[in-house]
Amino acid sequence: MGRAVGSERNVTQKLIEDHLVEGEMTPGTEIGLRIDQTLTQDATGTVVMLELEAMELDRVRTEVSVQYVDHNLLQADFRNADDHLFLHSACQRFGIWYSRPGNGISHAVHMQRFGRPGATVAGSDSHTCAAGALGMLAIGVGGLEVALAMAGEPLHVTMPEVWGIRLVGELPDWVSAKDVILELLRRHDVKGGRGRILEYHGPGLQHLRAMDRHVIANMGAELGATTSVFPSDDEVWRFLSSEGRGDAWNELVADDGARYDIDEEIDLSTIEPLIAKPSSPGNVVAVREVDGESIYQVVVGSSANPGLRDFATVAEIVKGRHVADQISFDVNPTSRQTLENLMADGHALALIEAGARLHQAGCMGCIGMGQAPATGQNSLRTMPRNFPGRSGTREDKVWLCSPETAAASALTGTITDPRRLEELYGMQAPRVEPPENLIVDAEMLLPPPASGEGIELVKGPNIASLPDFEPLADRIEGPVLLKVGDNISTDEIMPAGERVLPYRSNIPKMAEFVFDAVDESFPSRALEVRDAGGHIVVGGENYGQGSSREHAAIAPRFLGLRAVIAKNFARIHWQNLVNFGILPLEFDDPAAYDRIDQDDVLVLDGLRERLGDAGRSLVAENTTKGERFDLRHHLSPRQVEVILAGGLIPIFKARLTKA
Repeated sequence: MGRAVGSERNVTQKLIEDHLVEGEMTPGTEIGLRIDQTLTQDATGTVVMLELEAMELDRVRTEVSVQYVDHNLLQADFRNADDHLFLHSACQRFGIWYSRPGNGISHAVHMQRFGRPGATVAGSDSHTCAAGALGMLAIGVGGLEVALAMAGEPLHVTMPEVWGIRLVGELPDWVSAKDVILELLRRHDVKGGRGRILEYHGPGLQHLRAMDRHVIANMGAELGATTSVFPSDDEVWRFLSSEGRGDAWNELVADDGARYDIDEEIDLSTIEPLIAKPSSPGNVVAVREVDGESIYQVVVGSSANPGLRDFATVAEIVKGRHVADQISFDVNPTSRQTLENLMADGHALALIEAGARLHQAGCMGCIGMGQAPATGQNSLRTMPRNFPGRSGTREDKVWLCSPETAAASALTGTITDPRRLEELYGMQAPRVEPPENLIVDAEMLLPPPASGEGIELVKGPNIASLPDFEPLADRIEGPVLLKVGDNISTDEIMPAGERVLPYRSNIPKMAEFVFDAVDESFPSRALEVRDAGGHIVVGGENYGQGSSREHAAIAPRFLGLRAVIAKNFARIHWQNLVNFGILPLEFDDPAAYDRIDQDDVLVLDGLRERLGDAGRSLVAENTTKGERFDLRHHLSPRQVEVILAGGLIPIFKARLTKA
């Protein structure tokens, strides 16, 4: 990826080169990036604020940092409300903007109010990559890395390959941006983007609005990509101008003749309505193949379809009609501003008259905070993920689709190809254009005071300081407490939803739910061996895909998890394991996975010396079976130092002490 002076650059190369502070732009090597902005949300941000406290930071050192309250909005008791007060006090103390509960989903609001072409943003949410729609380098990472970025430290990532996706043609009627990203998932599944940045270019871009691009960039996370990048062109200028922020625009496009490490083309005119079947975003088929399957619920909203256009399109389809009798028709506005515009143009009324249950602006059902479907019933959602149990119902059947498919199916009561609406209702495909006089509402965004001196953190009884973790031992000996298969998500490692997320500031309590969706006995079994040396987890391909929530590393670490051995890892969770002193190792021979059983006792010896020698493999001994097998790691020297110290926080505090 290194370039000669004067050579043509793509947008990704320009963004990285302009922010590179450590390393070289060679794919597979570690680089450090200067971060301009940070984004946190309440499911992960509470821990970030506790990390800032543990790091003894005075004020953030970024261009702008914003804390959103969008996940944990249900106030069934004191816990969520207490956390909201805690977050507001932390924002005042550390110098962070605060987006109040009900203001909307972080990704949509950040794009409307703070996004700036050419900037970098690190977010403690895996869908932070949505901001790439504006020509930003937006990367979802663990909360601790965001906390360090707030402190002015570089963000360290593995330099990815740049995957250029050339768009040509124009989308047909009844097909929209969600179908574009589902087409990529159909082609490449949930692991296809690992180690890559997706950069979109080509003449087809002129037909995609900024919020259409947001849909595509958002769900690049489901491909496992580091992030997605679009150019900052005339459409981005139009979008920012409509938000009253035209002065934030600058052009950022690829040079003529720019090259990519990987090339692919999508002819938009050939795409048809697509849908992801339960229970993976990569399980994609044409809607016509499952047309007629009965459904119980339709949910419209989420960061994956946040635009005014998405809701207005649904409203136009159901206008003057009523959804089928058995359908629970749920609408989640993605921002307060979007809701106001839907009310002003009459689309909100059309939705309600059609039978919609209108919820507050936020993530809601996407993260399992309400709107859980009935057991075993099909739920169609315009959301980014359908991992098992994520909806809040253990035996759920969640499908992912476009707003057009969702609305058509709500009317008929079965999964319906929206193109059939022409024959069923004599309906023409709706064409929704951006309003000329957009309502802009920033009233629920609270700026920080000039100084945080004297401001105390407001901690309710459910908020506990982070536990301390000891350095890595030279020898790990413990049982394989759990063996799991491929594509285990962080939702399965550390569940979300209204049952668990209210404890997000209380690690000992959250630890009671670790691997709850896989094996309810895991937490109690882990505690039994924690003080005797801890335990090991064995996984398959793409271990830890999905959400960036670092609770999936902190809580298992609290229970005594010392190492995870897998065929390979999803990017964000792999880094989160490192950040909290859990050793992520891969099988040198993937067939060794099959020779390990749950409860086998493994020994890893001489770790500190072997990890310090980048050329040496590690050897695991299965004392139960009397076998040995080789392991490897992909840790940089910096990450080895973090692992040996027991995590990033001890490293940072030691650095402050020396300073």
